[in-house]
Amino acid sequence: MTNPSLADPSMRRSARRARGEQSVVASPIPPGLPGGRYMPLADAEVLRIHGLALRLLEDLGLSQLTPSLEARAVAAGCRLDGDGRLRFPRALVEDVIARARRKLVLHGIDPRHDIEIGGRRVHTGTGGAAPTIMDFASGRYRESTVADLYDIARLVDRLDNIHWYHRSIVARDATTILDLDMNTTYACLSGTTKSIAVSYTDGASVRAVQPMLDAVAGGEGKHRDRPFCTAVCCHVVPPMRFATESCDALEAAVLAGMPILLVSAGQAGATAPAALAGAVAQACAEVLAGLVLCHIVDPDCRGIFAAWPFVSDLRTGAMSGGSGEQALLSAACAQMANFYDLPNSVPAGMTDSKLPDAQSGGEKGYTISLAAQAGATMIHECAGMQGSLMGTSFESYVLDNDLLGAILRTVKGIEVNDETLSFDVIRDTVNGAGHYLGHPQTFARMKTDYVYPEIADRRSISEWEDAGGRDARAVARERVRKILAEHYPHHIGDATDASIRSGYNIILPRARMRAGNGVW
Repeated sequence: MTNPSLADPSMRRSARRARGEQSVVASPIPPGLPGGRYMPLADAEVLRIHGLALRLLEDLGLSQLTPSLEARAVAAGCRLDGDGRLRFPRALVEDVIARARRKLVLHGIDPRHDIEIGGRRVHTGTGGAAPTIMDFASGRYRESTVADLYDIARLVDRLDNIHWYHRSIVARDATTILDLDMNTTYACLSGTTKSIAVSYTDGASVRAVQPMLDAVAGGEGKHRDRPFCTAVCCHVVPPMRFATESCDALEAAVLAGMPILLVSAGQAGATAPAALAGAVAQACAEVLAGLVLCHIVDPDCRGIFAAWPFVSDLRTGAMSGGSGEQALLSAACAQMANFYDLPNSVPAGMTDSKLPDAQSGGEKGYTISLAAQAGATMIHECAGMQGSLMGTSFESYVLDNDLLGAILRTVKGIEVNDETLSFDVIRDTVNGAGHYLGHPQTFARMKTDYVYPEIADRRSISEWEDAGGRDARAVARERVRKILAEHYPHHIGDATDASIRSGYNIILPRARMRAGNGVW
């Protein structure tokens, strides 16, 4: 049936004019839209989970802490029992929660990309540690490299709904741990001016990378003033044990003034309880233990509460990042972090699909939506990831950027006031033109209320067929190819780059970082 509102050619012209104007205005979905409308836990259930987290810390504690942090913790009032488990008094934990930062600025390398984390303001970005990437030419998975890290960073730099770049792959061409950490940092710094995050293996890497960060920031000590690199610390090995080397990295990062993503990543049914409530409580306890340690080192630390319990497919024990249970776990952890009123992160968008296909879009859609609606202030791993975090693909970042835009629009919600209820607009239209296409409110609201995808196709079937009938993945591949052929950031000057290369074993060739190199 023909849509009567578009049958008149003058109406179609009005619609085309309206569509054309949207390209010159600011996005209606800026970073940091407030979420928190969806709450999978009742208030009484939140209190019960919090109570269990405190009990786990006080009665069970955690083992295998580094001697340095252990000494600091005991001096602050923690108790070391006969089994070597460090127990955290309830009063100490609650005091740290009360004194912790309610918000912090996650600085971009360019201040235009600064974002404020906290207060249920939702942001979306990358993350993960995939050992493989789908080769753009062959379509087959291969080991990921430093060059891939750099190319993904360049993509992220041009995708507005991805707010930071946390390295999403492991560079398999780095031969030592130190080379891995330094080259990962370098590739991230070189490819984007957004905030970056790196999972540092130990304290030695954190200390070694500081001159590189300072060089890009403009001089010795400058990174501490505006830290744009977050240290990702998986400081625990669930259940309820510290990861010794990561705790060493945690201490070094706090002393360096870096933001710290405090990650507990137990797997329900394997390293966390299969019962979802227990998995949430254990994750909260493990993250709170890390937050206490950070505050013992520096009461003004930039800690981010990252309770990341994952899900097992209990038939096989394999991780299932795209499951409905994962969506619930991440949303519940966001709700717990908001109960504590802490800057926080949860994982979502970790599809089990190996391709950017219908399964991938569906699983990413509902897992990210629940996390965003629950008010997670950072949603990690929600762009680019495939195969339960074991792989990634270039076109997925472009496709997911579109998806994130739509999800963030739902977070923005519906504005209800005298103007938006639109009585005068309805009256004038009923008594006048009989349609809203040319009304001033339509032109104004299309700029502030509506999001327009870059990849998703809204043309008629005949228009789509006449244009070649390509699917979304083919359109995304064209977008990837165009960005990577043209976009080579130049925010790190030649002299600074030469200085960095003289002090580190940088794998990425300088020629690879210039337009016209023929790679894309």
